[in-house]
Amino acid sequence: MFRGASSIALDAKGRIAIPKRYRPLLCAEDAGPLVVTVDIHSPCLLLYPLQAWSEVEQKLARLSDTQPSERAVKRLLLGYASDVEIDRMGRVLIPPPLRQFASLEKQLMLVGQLNKFEIWSEENWQNQIQASHAAVEAEAFIDNQRLQEFAL
Repeated sequence: MFRGASSIALDAKGRIAIPKRYRPLLCAEDAGPLVVTVDIHSPCLLLYPLQAWSEVEQKLARLSDTQPSERAVKRLLLGYASDVEIDRMGRVLIPPPLRQFASLEKQLMLVGQLNKFEIWSEENWQNQIQASHAAVEAEAFIDNQRLQEFAL
């Protein structure tokens, strides 16, 4: 569904413009709001269409409130989750706590991840890409069965 990386800008009011090619999917009448939250593994944000976010919420509902690591995941993902709307100009307002979490300033990257987008500061994205290249070159994925079976 969502793929590719787009360089975008954060305006002075904390809004990002969604690239035009994604707007029809995100603005369909039955699509509803979007949900933006933090990534628990990386210094970026996750932007979900409501339907995809509903699937995440169902998984979160199955996690324990008494097991500390499961509760921590719920606390982060749900605690930071914010409903956002695409305005008439195709912009989305990113709430200040989320901008602070991901160190978002002027230049950003919007990266499609099938059912969601990642929103990165340009600097953090470049660091992530370098780390990903290093992991692939070092064959760090050799112990992962799914990656061993993955072929293009």
